[in-house]
Amino acid sequence: MANRPVNIGIVGLGFMAATHVKAYAKIKGARIVAVCNPSGRHLDGDLSRVSGNVGDPNPVRLDMAVIRGYRDYNEFLQHPNLELVDITSPTMTHPELAIAALSAGKHVVVEKPLARTSAAAQKIVRAAQNASTFVMPAMCLRFWPEWAYLKKLVAEETYGRTLAVRFRRVAEPPAWGAKHFPQGAMSGGALLDLHIHDVDFVQHLFGMPEKVVSTGYTKFSGAIDHVVTQYTVKGGAIVHAEGSWAMTKGFGFNMSYTANFERATLDYDLSRGTDALKLSVEGKKPKTLHLRGHDGYVGELQHMLDAIRSGKAPSTVTIEEGLSAVRVCEAEERSISAGKAVQL
Repeated sequence: MANRPVNIGIVGLGFMAATHVKAYAKIKGARIVAVCNPSGRHLDGDLSRVSGNVGDPNPVRLDMAVIRGYRDYNEFLQHPNLELVDITSPTMTHPELAIAALSAGKHVVVEKPLARTSAAAQKIVRAAQNASTFVMPAMCLRFWPEWAYLKKLVAEETYGRTLAVRFRRVAEPPAWGAKHFPQGAMSGGALLDLHIHDVDFVQHLFGMPEKVVSTGYTKFSGAIDHVVTQYTVKGGAIVHAEGSWAMTKGFGFNMSYTANFERATLDYDLSRGTDALKLSVEGKKPKTLHLRGHDGYVGELQHMLDAIRSGKAPSTVTIEEGLSAVRVCEAEERSISAGKAVQL
């Protein structure tokens, strides 16, 4: 059945949980049956005060008459007919929760980053390789219409070879997750938690980078809060990305990219609102593109539910790519520390 109901349980009830709840509401057959938060916060289903830096700002309230709340994760995993565990808890908890869910025979979605370190992420990969169920890292950019369009142009060489791509993702310090994000030892700073979006998309476009050269600094977390990296990639395109949550309070959040091809330039800037995506083609008048489709959160979760229903593993992003994205971030951190290029 293409849209048969899939029973979902969500672990961690913060900003990303609220974001996923909104996304599931747009997917046919997505049925949230259980939620879990060891602290007990929001187990009444009221996520109306949860906020973050992107997405729909409307408040979220779960109908706890049809959803069961748990503080104990092992009891949560035993919820009747639970199929998919959606892990939106702090990064440090991901390996233990994901491995336990796989061991219990559940499918798993893990919010990015997959884990705080590549060694910890590798443990999830090993568990996934031995499991009969699927696990997918939630790399939402791959599913965002404007990013999927960029992927298409690069892969198909629609306007010739890719000459250069620049990504930028910058924000003020997170106002949510006060016990997690400011502690770089737990969150990994902006380099791991925020910048990994663009790190992953670089590998999505060009494969694993061959080399990185990074600069950066810490401002409040003790980890890297602002990073700029140049990547050496197959094909020779000039590729660099900037990620920061060190902007002054009041700056807000913005994400953008510019891709230069032999015969065109594609430019995306979230700050332009509905006119975010612009295409300039050689010999033609520049135009604004309005692409159809849901946002990346709906796209990634729809992809996972389709995989469960079809019995075919997720293919747009794999658990191994979740691991390699963490590895690239670690290489960037080493480059900053050493002040030189790092080979991958």
